[in-house]
Amino acid sequence: MKAIVINGYGEPNVLTEQEVVIPTLKENEVLIEMYATSINPVDSNIRAGIVQDVFPVDEFPHILGLDVAGIIIDIGENVTQFERGDRVFGLAKGNSGSYAEYAIAEQALLAKIPPTVSFNEAAGLPAVSLTAWHTLFQYGKLQQGERILIHAGAGGVGHIAIQMAKLAGAYIITTASSRNHDFVKNLGADEIIDYNVVDFSETVKDVDIVFDAVVGLNQEKNIKVLKDGGRVVSIVTPNISDIAKEYNVDAQFVIVQPSRRELKQIADWVEDNKIKLHINRIFPFTEICVREAHNLIETKHTNGKLVVQIRS
Repeated sequence: MKAIVINGYGEPNVLTEQEVVIPTLKENEVLIEMYATSINPVDSNIRAGIVQDVFPVDEFPHILGLDVAGIIIDIGENVTQFERGDRVFGLAKGNSGSYAEYAIAEQALLAKIPPTVSFNEAAGLPAVSLTAWHTLFQYGKLQQGERILIHAGAGGVGHIAIQMAKLAGAYIITTASSRNHDFVKNLGADEIIDYNVVDFSETVKDVDIVFDAVVGLNQEKNIKVLKDGGRVVSIVTPNISDIAKEYNVDAQFVIVQPSRRELKQIADWVEDNKIKLHINRIFPFTEICVREAHNLIETKHTNGKLVVQIRS
């Protein structure tokens, strides 16, 4: 099968089209004929080799990619939740990435795609939606009426987090560049701060939760805007709890442990138009285009998601 692989760490030009063997099924897994996937920041971090302590690559060539969207063409002997022919979305198995014509996934990390949702839209949902879910609800314990500051509200995770927080009845403050103000307002943001012009820590106060989503952000500023008893949840700062100890603040780094139940709820929200994925661009499935997508996501200035269409 055709796949876009890396044969070593490096810049986006290490992404190479290559013929590889279709992966072998285990008893709780399904084989998916891929129709689309998406690009996540973690993909470029793994490719560059800067997160080897968290996401090591055991062997090369390695297929990157988390998000799967396609049709099940084979099932393991213990699979009971799905059948051949089901349209599904979810997360690829760790050693079987999604930048490929076929991918393996465990049945526990899949859900059926609603009939009204396209493969391209489904492909952009899993990683960002599950990250937003766990950050807001499992770690953040977001409650109705609470005030939350969501950094990078126009980004892949951020634009879904705003919509989920709005569903939960929260008051949402977000940071975004001026060109994305209308975008995040339409998603449900109540206050918008242009991070290029305004220091959020000088204008925001008394928030219950800070959603830390920007690498290198000054954590003292995040802590400064919290009300007494507030908390910080981070998807980018692994040592956030250590940093926060000296300020006597509750802070946690998010480790996503997804489930099919959560994916099913996300699918229901999308079907009911309560959450909508914004697709920034759709790329053809070629090494040149996947390299371009990696270059683009590394600018950290894309809104919504970058999708790769594998089949039409």
